[in-house]
Order: sequence, then structure tokens, then C-alpha cells
Amino acid sequence: MDTALLAQDIIKKALKKGCDAAEVFMKSARGISVEAKGGKVEALEASRDIGIALKVIKKQKIGFSFTTSPGEIEETIDEAVQSADWTGTDEYVDIPHYLPSEDVLIFDEKTKNVTEEDIIRDALLLEESALAFDKRIKRVRKAEAGAGTGNTTIVNSRGVNVSYESSYYSAHVTTLARDNSGDSQMGWDYAGSRRMSDVDLRSVGTEASKRAIELLGSRKISALKSPIILSPMVAVDFLDILSASLSAEAVQKQRSFLIDKVGQKIISGLLDIIDDGTMAWGTGTSPVDDEGVPSMKKRLVAEGILKGYIHNTYTAKKDGLRSTGNAVRSGTKSLPGVGATNFYINAAGGKSGSNGLVRSLSKGILILGAMGVHTANPVSGDFSIGISGLWIENGEALYPVKEAVISGNILEMFRKVEAVGKDLKFYGHTGSPSLLIGNMDISA
Repeated sequence: MDTALLAQDIIKKALKKGCDAAEVFMKSARGISVEAKGGKVEALEASRDIGIALKVIKKQKIGFSFTTSPGEIEETIDEAVQSADWTGTDEYVDIPHYLPSEDVLIFDEKTKNVTEEDIIRDALLLEESALAFDKRIKRVRKAEAGAGTGNTTIVNSRGVNVSYESSYYSAHVTTLARDNSGDSQMGWDYAGSRRMSDVDLRSVGTEASKRAIELLGSRKISALKSPIILSPMVAVDFLDILSASLSAEAVQKQRSFLIDKVGQKIISGLLDIIDDGTMAWGTGTSPVDDEGVPSMKKRLVAEGILKGYIHNTYTAKKDGLRSTGNAVRSGTKSLPGVGATNFYINAAGGKSGSNGLVRSLSKGILILGAMGVHTANPVSGDFSIGISGLWIENGEALYPVKEAVISGNILEMFRKVEAVGKDLKFYGHTGSPSLLIGNMDISA
């Protein structure tokens, strides 16, 4: 099936039915995932999906419909056109004009050719690597490897006509460690990329087990103010909250703690925050966003100063700007919203970070895990969450910490960053190095 020709035919039919503009988004995907347990295959799931979405604009009213069956195209067109008669007039509804995009590295031939046997082997290796790390690793609760490919086509009535193929490969594992005293701790790690060779299965298994072992024998601590180091995994959790506030959609709906802060210093001058939809092999990379606008690299925060928000076509038109290439769909069943691509923290100005954050800490906590970061208030940025980690004195880990609570405000916390590590790591499409942060409130 020539998806571009099919999309063009859908658009012609929609325009003939009285629409002023039309946009087709089509996606097909196939994938396989395997979960290993006890040296055997616990679960195997193979999937194959297809979806076709049609957005139309008629007298400044938007209509939308979708189907998962190519045989229902005519009905889908009629539903989209008719739905526009029932929506309110909105002067900002629009579709983008064509702009040339650049090639990006997102398709790995090796991933395309992966077999069930390959993924089974990888899931078993992941579990084996986790168990081999230390005899105190008693169980691997979940060891899962997955791979897949997708084909995306975006065509509209203003010249956009893009088709591209993509791939992904991922692995994640959860381990359980137990010592002679009966104390049990969990560990977790993940790696994902558009390219199989970027994912080191043994490293993922080892890192998850290392994290569980490090926390055995955890102690409670008294309430105090102390510096902290956020590990990349924990920093990414907080960065996800910050990325949501950088969405122009959230700002326009008054659901962001960054309203009216463009041009202001919002976080430490040691930090840049970047959104890069062109990064080679990134899980958030594509030649265009989900409306067909070319992807680009943007320094949203430069030396702590907010330079702007991320936009899709609608939010950009509402603010009198151009889309930043951040239209994101959860699938073909919905209209695009605004979302980050590959979103990460860097040392300001591309400067090199530090190798020895722990060694530089005279007293404080290296936070390895945080529970409930998603409960942070999206409007104020306030949070109070449980943490686990290691108590550091004179640059050395003395003992693990449990049942502690850290509270504060996300922006205030990022303002207190005093040093940036060199260990940038991505979890999905969000990445961060370790961050040394000045005194924070910690309670028991």
C-alpha cells in the first residue's frame, strides 16, 4: 500500500466535501517483547498495529476522525467532516505549510531483522547478567527486552508530504536483593535507543543489581538540611515535570509554573536545557514532528535563563510565533498536543561537567531512588517525596539511607545546582547528568 498516495486521496475527498484544509496522519508498527523469569520465557508479546487519522478545518472549525481499518476510509472522511459542524469556531486552528526537513538517524536495519529467538536470547541474557552480579541478588522480578519498527506518513493540503521508517530497541530489569539480616531492597535500570548496538544488556542487568545491593542495610536518619546529589535517574524524574511546564499548551492553559518567565533566570546559571528532535538514534528523534513540521534542536534554557516554550502549530499561532516542531501524538486516536523530543540537561555553554561529585561532597546524600515525583504540583512546582540513597561524608559513602523525605520546589531546587556531572544518561527521551544541589530540607 502506497501510504502517501492513499493520504493524498483522502485529502482530495475531504476538500471536495467542503473542507478548507485537511491533514492525514498514518502510522503502522510491528513489535515484539519478551519477559524472562527463572531462566525461561515468562511472556512473549508480538504486535502489529495500523492507524489512520484525519483532521479537517471547515470555517475555522476543527473536525477529527480515525480508523484502524483501511476499509473504513470513506466513513472516516464523512465522520471528520461532519464532526466539524459540531465544534466551536477557533481562529487558531491550522495546519502547517511545507518546510524542508533533514535526514536523521532513526532506522536500524539490524532491529528490523530481529527475530523472536533474538529477543528471547536477549531477555534471558538480561536476567542472567542481573543474577550473576552478586549472590545476594535473590530474584529478578522482571527482565524484559523489546524491539520494533514503524512507518509514519504525514500529508496535508498545504504541501506537507513526509514518510519515514523508524526503529527502537529497549531493555529494562527489576531485581531483588536480600542479605543475611533479612533486609530486602529493589533495584532497576533501563536502556533504550533507535539502534540495537546502543543497548548493553549486561550493563543494564549489572546496574540494576548494583543499585539493589547498595541499599542493603539502610538506616533512618534524623531531619536535617544538607546538600544532595541527584543521580541521573532521579534528576530525569524532576526534569520530566519541568518539561511539562515548558509546554506552551500548559502555559496557555495556566497549568505551568513558568508563565511569564521568558527572559528571566529560572534555574542555576550552570545549566542549559535542550530539546533536540534531530539527535542521532534518540528515542524522541524524527525528521518531522507529528504535524509534519521539521524537527530541530533548541536551547530552551541557556545559562539558567528561559529562552522560550515548545510549540505545536496551534499554540504557536495563538502566541504569534512559529511551531518549534513539538507536535506530539499519543497515537492515531487523538489530535496532537505539545511534547518534548529528546529533552536533556547539559552543563551551560557546552562546558565539561565534573567527574567527582561524590568526592567533592563533605556531607550529604546521594539520592539513588525517588518515589512519587509525579505527585509534584504542576502549577506551583512544590513537592514532597520519599527518597533512598547513600549517606556521604568526606567524599565517601558510609551507609545507605531509607524512609527519608525531601521537600521543596522544583525551580528552587534547580536554582541551587552547584556542580554538573559528566555522566549524562537518557531514560527514554529524557536525559540528565548527576547534579550536586545545595542544602535541601530532609525529614525522616
